[in-house]
Amino acid sequence: MMSPILTLFYFFLFLKIATCGVQNNNFTFNGFGGAKLDLDGIASITPEGLLLLTNATRLMTGHAFHPAPLRFKPPAGKTLSFSTTFVFAIVSKYSDLSSHGMAFLVSPTVNLSTALPSQYLGLFNSENCSDAANHVLAVELDTIENPEFADINDNHVGIDVNCLKSADSRPAGYYSGSATDQFERLNLHSGEPMQVWVDFAGGDMQLNVTMSPAQMPKPSRPLLSATVDLSSVVYDQMYVGFSSATGSSNHPSHYVLGWSFMVNGEAESLDYRKLPQLPRSKSKRKPKHIVVWLLPVAIFTFALIVAATVILVVRRRIKYAEVLEDWEQEYGPHRFSYKELYRATDGFKDKELLGIGGFGRVYRGVLPASNIEVAVKRVSHESGQGMKEFVAEIVSIGKLRHRNVAQLLGYCRRKGELLLVYDYMPNGSLDKYLYDQTRPSLDWARRFMIIKGVASGLLYLHEDWEHVVVHRDIKASNVLLDGELNGKLGDFGLARLCQHGSDPRTTRIVGTIGYLAPEFARKGKATTMSDVFAFGVFLLEVACGRRPSVIEAGEHVFLVDWVLENWKAGTVVATRDQRLGLEEERSVVEMEMVLKLGLLCSHPMPEARPSMRQVMQFLDGDKTLPELSPAYMSFSYPSLTQNQRYDDDCIVSIPTSVATMSNSSLKAR
Repeated sequence: MMSPILTLFYFFLFLKIATCGVQNNNFTFNGFGGAKLDLDGIASITPEGLLLLTNATRLMTGHAFHPAPLRFKPPAGKTLSFSTTFVFAIVSKYSDLSSHGMAFLVSPTVNLSTALPSQYLGLFNSENCSDAANHVLAVELDTIENPEFADINDNHVGIDVNCLKSADSRPAGYYSGSATDQFERLNLHSGEPMQVWVDFAGGDMQLNVTMSPAQMPKPSRPLLSATVDLSSVVYDQMYVGFSSATGSSNHPSHYVLGWSFMVNGEAESLDYRKLPQLPRSKSKRKPKHIVVWLLPVAIFTFALIVAATVILVVRRRIKYAEVLEDWEQEYGPHRFSYKELYRATDGFKDKELLGIGGFGRVYRGVLPASNIEVAVKRVSHESGQGMKEFVAEIVSIGKLRHRNVAQLLGYCRRKGELLLVYDYMPNGSLDKYLYDQTRPSLDWARRFMIIKGVASGLLYLHEDWEHVVVHRDIKASNVLLDGELNGKLGDFGLARLCQHGSDPRTTRIVGTIGYLAPEFARKGKATTMSDVFAFGVFLLEVACGRRPSVIEAGEHVFLVDWVLENWKAGTVVATRDQRLGLEEERSVVEMEMVLKLGLLCSHPMPEARPSMRQVMQFLDGDKTLPELSPAYMSFSYPSLTQNQRYDDDCIVSIPTSVATMSNSSLKAR
């Protein structure tokens, strides 16, 4: 029989083994100097003791975890309560521009190497997002509105379980706690430190998220309060930490200044006096004046300097002269100076030329002050009565925020030209990958992803933004590819916007031959349905690898007619780009659906075309494309347009394939 002493020895040995590898379930970091955290990606601890999750490096992730797992379930198996608080700051060089945010997370592992940057916040990827096997709880602090995750805006706090489509979310802010209990908004990327409290009550599965400016007492009313059943999400032991990711541009730095955590209790308050300071930009000192002792030399030198300065100023004013009227003062950061763009593009030299279109030349540039890469388009214009309204719309369109819409950053006017400034897309335009034989061809999976991205961006312009935006020039050369070959709809120099339920104010025929809807040529009024027509031609262009209109054997051949003839003959799939193998059955089905959808969208009658929301439902597989009858699709594009005449009050871009046509033939077609 075992002695009592030996029994006690084995009992304590069992307890030691059972708790081995699991540290105390509480900790506090008032700054991270000397802290032993598990870091990966570009996360680091600065000499000042700041936890820096991400910096200005593009398309990177950063993670920081407490090095040991914490026990979230007792032997009985019930989920324990926990409490945490942390002070963070998102610091950007530009208060009105931001990239993706950050998240506090509870995870079964510290290995998130498969997670993607940008909108996935370094947590998931396109394959495992929404997978219950993730076992991840996160509280996101997001500064980009991503429609695919149903984000409420570009400045929100959300509770995420296994995916980035939040179980609950609210605009960032706090309740004042006064008699009126007023809601005060906070700007997540303001650069100012803010504090977040996350409290989970395991008994009733209640998760509360509260936030406020740093050093302010915790508000009594939480920002978010939701019932979240974590019994099947958390394991016995879980890791806690932070995750963040950078985008392709305008990426800020994500900091954590202090962090406290406790299981089955309230997290210890942070000591603000011990928290490290955020980096601040240092002002440059002005050079000291040079004291001149010799009067004659000083006068002579001064005269030379004045003369040289006058000559230099006059020459620079002539060189950088631009149009700036009083009404443009209100546009602030959206108005670039010509000097800034001139220096950014190295004087608009040919070595920085990205391409030439029907409406101007596009140059690559690097803004001197921010070191951000941009694309600058030079468009000729005449300063007329409508210029004020046109620029006002350009600035409004600059507020668009969508992952498949190239951001229009601003504009500049100089003499007889308008300069539009966009985000730079390193992979250029889609047409280069369709027609340039020196570039590798895109496979069907990538083309289909680009098609869905452009459709999502166009749906945002037509229905999901605060205004209706009619693009008026949808084509492959205006679809830009970022570093990951995601498609972004760009070139808003011809776009028009209006309120929902009203007509766009357009009176001039603008666009590109081959993409113009028949009713647009007749009435001269662009609508969302004329955009859908151009998108239909774009679908056929991407699937077939052919331009919308070409000259063959002296005849003008339209892509829509060619595909339509093959559809009537039952050989529509044969019109695909012959560089596409389509070995998988799914690819053949997708290709046939896209070709038929292209014909439906490019139907001559506007009322027969689907809306962009219906288009997205077809592409996502949520709805089945209706069968097209021969009678319904009996039309010929040339017969619909041969009697159209483009008069002097029009702007029409001519594709390269028809650039040799005469003026008379253009008017005839």
